[in-house]
Amino acid sequence: MIARLSLTARLTLLFTLGSGAVLLALGGLVGGAIERHFEELDRAELTGKLQHAQHLIAQVDSLAQLERLSVPLGDAFLAHHDLLVQVLGPDQQVLLATPDAQFPSRLQVLETDLALAPLWTWSQDGKNYRGLAATFPTAMGTQVQVAMAIDSEHHDAFLRTLQRSLWLFVACAALLMGLLGWFAARRGLAPLRSMREQAAAVTAHSLDRRLPAQAVPAELADLAATLNEMLERLEEAFRRLSDFSSDLAHELRTPISNLMMQTQVALSRPRDADSYRAILESNAEEFERLARMIADMLFLAKAENGLAIVQDEPVDLAREVRDLFDFYEALADERHIVLALMGDGMVQGDRLMLRRALNNLLSNALRHTPPGGRVTVTIVRQEGQLLLRVENTGETIPAQHLDRLFERFYRVDPARQHAAGEGTGLGLAITQAILRAHRGAVSAASESGLTVFTLRFPY
Repeated sequence: MIARLSLTARLTLLFTLGSGAVLLALGGLVGGAIERHFEELDRAELTGKLQHAQHLIAQVDSLAQLERLSVPLGDAFLAHHDLLVQVLGPDQQVLLATPDAQFPSRLQVLETDLALAPLWTWSQDGKNYRGLAATFPTAMGTQVQVAMAIDSEHHDAFLRTLQRSLWLFVACAALLMGLLGWFAARRGLAPLRSMREQAAAVTAHSLDRRLPAQAVPAELADLAATLNEMLERLEEAFRRLSDFSSDLAHELRTPISNLMMQTQVALSRPRDADSYRAILESNAEEFERLARMIADMLFLAKAENGLAIVQDEPVDLAREVRDLFDFYEALADERHIVLALMGDGMVQGDRLMLRRALNNLLSNALRHTPPGGRVTVTIVRQEGQLLLRVENTGETIPAQHLDRLFERFYRVDPARQHAAGEGTGLGLAITQAILRAHRGAVSAASESGLTVFTLRFPY
């Protein structure tokens, strides 16, 4: 039930319960202290009267005086209407007793210090009594037992009145504290409601809005900062998604437009079989390009959502590079590009996926290396990692493009995006996804006519 209450209601309820518990404890302490105070007052009064009786009993030095002892004791104590007295002689005969007084049958009688005598209580005829009993010696060596009790009704009545007043005060105070707690919770949570309203105003078209972290209490500053960081990530992801959608539409529009135009031209008039064959071959190339692009997009979608299956097997990176060198050897010889490999190393991963990543980097390097240039692959171990660097000569890539090279469809020179031999613009993005699936990373650097792509594997 409490889990469904609002935060304001929870704080109000907890504040009310806490303050009520404190007030109840305080009321109990006050009531207990007053009751103990009344007990001490009754003990002091009874002790004083017993000491007076002890003084009178100590003067008895004969049986005749013992028989007449009731006279001075009666004059001293029977006049008190709220005092019960019972005096027993050596043979337990009653020397003096308050009329209709009924003392408990078993009394704890102390024969030494009155300060240590237990104060006992009982009820009689609807009244409560507190009493003390002691045995005092006479001058002739006999013992006289004296029991006295005080009617505590006036004390009990005061305590009952006090308890009713305390209960009423606690109830009113708890209600007042609940109202104050509700007000304090409402005022204290006002910044949180403000944050909620501002967060509710954030839409897909206003992701640039931020919560004022400086204008909220310190307890909410971290929450505001975290929400702002989340909004920044959402804004960046939304921007990249929008850019990707635009790029994807642009990339798909060109081959589809080509297919539509060529098909419409082919249908505009009758043609011979060779013309139809040429048109179909051109269309087949566009279909292959579309198929590659779709396959690459599916792979990226699986890789970024952790759905790409990574086989765990030892992969010899140097061997994979040599196999790719053999594949590109004819192209490199035609353009007089030198292919070189230095170092070796083994990693655990999916051989086909890693081969695809290396192929993307090598094909990209060969594409951007001028005739007579050089492509060098270096494999080294460094600081607990295995590094594979693909280095090629050629034009220096401006620094502002390096961080975006691994974005989908991104090209340094947009004018060349549909040039012959250019890929779909997804090769580096796929390489990055493959390295992330292998708990690695890829980075790029370019300066002084030398471009280096570095693959980092955990080792």
